Amino acid sequence: MIRRFLPSHESIKEHRLLRWVGPRLHDPSLWKLNRRTVAKAVAIGAFFGLMIPVAQIPAAVIASLSFRANLWIAAVSTLVSNPFTYAPLYYFAYQLGAGILGVPPKPEVVEAPVVETFTQWLVHAWTWVTGIGQPLLLGMLLMAVTGAIVGYYLTQTVWRYHVKRKWRSRGHGRRHGEAH
Repeated sequence: MIRRFLPSHESIKEHRLLRWVGPRLHDPSLWKLNRRTVAKAVAIGAFFGLMIPVAQIPAAVIASLSFRANLWIAAVSTLVSNPFTYAPLYYFAYQLGAGILGVPPKPEVVEAPVVETFTQWLVHAWTWVTGIGQPLLLGMLLMAVTGAIVGYYLTQTVWRYHVKRKWRSRGHGRRHGEAH
């Protein structure tokens, strides 16, 4: 069912923006839809989708190349975070991180300073990291790791259930057919 929505391997391998990957794109594991490659891809996509707010898809694709996971499933799985889910995800990540670090759950509202030099930017970045940044980053990391683990094992479980159901229906059909 999923295969009809995916571009062909050849169109991806020949794409001009992906030539730098070279022969690595010809690895069959990157294109297979089986329990292992899909579970790894979901874990990778969930991790990068929850961990980093930009360049999620390229990061997931690069990780898929390293871990030999399905490229397209990894890329699509990053969409667990999207414009509709950013606010709740980051709010929850901050609350989670703040709870673990023992900081007050509501950050102080700080107006964005005027940053004119790189040094001022570094000072502002450090202030952010030591304020709202630490709880947010810790929460994002915990959510990303948890999302990857849950995504991996949930995919494995659903895949096994689906296969067992298919086998049972085939076996039932054969026994039922033999009786007539």
